[in-house]
Amino acid sequence: MMTRRRFIVSSMAAVGGLATVSACSSRTNTDSHTHIVSSIRRHGKVQEGSRPALMRELVRYATLAPSSHNTQCWKFHIEDRSISILPDFSRRCSVVDPDDHHLFVSIGCATENLIQAASANGLNGEALFDLSLNGIVRVSLEPTKAVSTPQFNAIPERQSTRSEYDGKPISTNELAMLERSGTGKGVRILLLTEPAEMENVLDYVVQGNTVQMNDSAFVEELKAWIRFSESDAVRTRDGLYSASSGNPSVPSWLGSLLFGLFYTQKNENDKYARQVRSSSGIAVFVSEIVVAPDFQTSV
Repeated sequence: MMTRRRFIVSSMAAVGGLATVSACSSRTNTDSHTHIVSSIRRHGKVQEGSRPALMRELVRYATLAPSSHNTQCWKFHIEDRSISILPDFSRRCSVVDPDDHHLFVSIGCATENLIQAASANGLNGEALFDLSLNGIVRVSLEPTKAVSTPQFNAIPERQSTRSEYDGKPISTNELAMLERSGTGKGVRILLLTEPAEMENVLDYVVQGNTVQMNDSAFVEELKAWIRFSESDAVRTRDGLYSASSGNPSVPSWLGSLLFGLFYTQKNENDKYARQVRSSSGIAVFVSEIVVAPDFQTSV
């Protein structure tokens, strides 16, 4: 069974050697956060005829999928003609995601990444979700003509920004392109560009964030996934590296002490207001609800 953390360490060792990462503050070029991220978030070529190397490369692409708090809530089981993606419930966020909805959305994103990467490497991926087997997704892989889709090419480029935007308007053609890209089977997109509409959304965002900030369990769960120092981010290969959101990289003990001083309801709500008001618009994705057998879903 392979987790992303084990996968990354073993893969790096195989392609050039990975020095043991310590918790000390001194860093070398090869074990810095920037270097490790660059070595993971990339397109790469696999030696022709090396099936094990190809399967591991597909797993690497799968691990570039988004997950709540960057928990990487998955494990991978590699067989000769398939890869199974298993939910790792030990990494669930029981407060912010009590019904594991986000966890399984993350599994779905990892599955899509894997299928797109398989297509680019001459394999057709067919996913089967088996609820009776604790939510395992099995992707069968059969030879086909290699096709690199725009979705595949975008995998290493995907990122979330937590900074302010430039506020420049989006053209009509760009809006149409976004609408086409966000519309598919069972999914449609609502694009909100009028200031009044965006302020209405911001009001809901502030209300929701206020409720969360007043929930001590939510705050503690979030804090547990923040990696305040570069050495912690490198060591764990998960969580939210504080420097990525514009905050300084500090020792964990100091970051933990300062967290409550800066992570406040007012600061967070003001940050969201700046982000919304500096953006060109807001995209809202709407999907159909599929009710599984023996399950009831209400809206």
